[in-house]
Amino acid sequence: MKTPIEREIIDSAIEELGIKDFGKATIREVKAIAAIAEKKSGVEFIKMEMGVPGLPPSKVGVEAQINALKNGIARLYPDINGIPELKQEAARFVKMFINTDVSPESCVPVTGSMQGTYASFLTATQCVEGRDTILFIDPGFPVQKQQLVVMGAKYETFDVYHFRGEKLRDKLEGYLKKGNIAAIVYSNPNNPSWVCLRDEELRIIADLANKYDTIVFEDLAYFAMDFRKDLGKPGVPPYQPSISHYTDNCAMLISGSKAFSYAGERIGVVCMMDKLYHRAYPGLTKRYGGGTFGTVFVHRVLYALSSGTSHSAQFAMAAMLKAANDGTYNFLDEVRVYGERAHKLKEIFQKHKFNIVYDRDMDTDVADGFYFTIGYMGWPSGLLAKELMYYGVSAISLSTTGSDQKGLRACTSFIEDHQYEELDKRLAIFEANNKCER
Repeated sequence: MKTPIEREIIDSAIEELGIKDFGKATIREVKAIAAIAEKKSGVEFIKMEMGVPGLPPSKVGVEAQINALKNGIARLYPDINGIPELKQEAARFVKMFINTDVSPESCVPVTGSMQGTYASFLTATQCVEGRDTILFIDPGFPVQKQQLVVMGAKYETFDVYHFRGEKLRDKLEGYLKKGNIAAIVYSNPNNPSWVCLRDEELRIIADLANKYDTIVFEDLAYFAMDFRKDLGKPGVPPYQPSISHYTDNCAMLISGSKAFSYAGERIGVVCMMDKLYHRAYPGLTKRYGGGTFGTVFVHRVLYALSSGTSHSAQFAMAAMLKAANDGTYNFLDEVRVYGERAHKLKEIFQKHKFNIVYDRDMDTDVADGFYFTIGYMGWPSGLLAKELMYYGVSAISLSTTGSDQKGLRACTSFIEDHQYEELDKRLAIFEANNKCER
């Protein structure tokens, strides 16, 4: 059967962008090809490559930011440490929803968690001579590795798929005992598999981080979005799982982008444990003549990167966190739709013989959320990603996320109600065209 989009349109777009291996195509490259093909063919793409929130932004944040601008805040540089209101509410948020104590001083606004990880990686790799490598517990966000390429730092990675539970200990220690790991990073819930590291696994990571004196960066971009539990009640368990319950040698990155749908204003907060914030490292002393991890992070690294974070966006984030802390704004109510979309999309893909790659979260089914993963009959990731483009369906290869599984990462954020039926039709054609593969 004829594919919804002529193959020549996709092939020429790939050639135009100079992509030799589609399995290595970046998110932006896949997006660009979809845009070119959509324009030339007139066929609407079902876009699942970009992890961009598709919901209206929090009204609480918008109103607070508008009021700040009306009051003339744009005329002033923000304090590089962050406005007091945001620092106070960030500390409260960590207590209310994670049940961890941090001081307002240790909560630092950043221009989105992207800047937060960049500044964190840069600071961590300067702390101790010889510790110049970041270890990724993958799969993960591809651009974080690109950040290390940009700064000229090193990284190592392993796919946690086969190392859940107690198996994680030996695998992780095998890297740490080399002595070159400056920091460990992971996301929880995980981008893209949506598995959620459990307390027993976080305790293992913390035990080894303490043993080898290694910093841990916990990327909470999808804060509390494990919809199998209600993690959205302030001061009431269950809380967002966090390594901060087991070690002081860590920092949590909290983003305004997904949980609050505030991606466009590039606002997040890095919440460091107080002992890490106030700890002096020999490498930092040698390079800067003094300072602690926290003060170097703020007054050296962030200052050099951006001289602070958007003043008005800080007021927006402070208001959103305050409303969540006060219990007047249940931010999870607004984003549960992502889980509902994932459930519907998974059913459609599985109907047409696709499989969910990361289907189990240890002894339970993986949660439905912002992302899910799909495979087809063991096809290589690049081949599957390219083939689906001919059917007007765009997603990225799992290989770009640090996964060693065959398949794709699919995002639910841009899915419209009318596209479920259309996806069903297109995958039926895909299935018919590829019967010989079975």
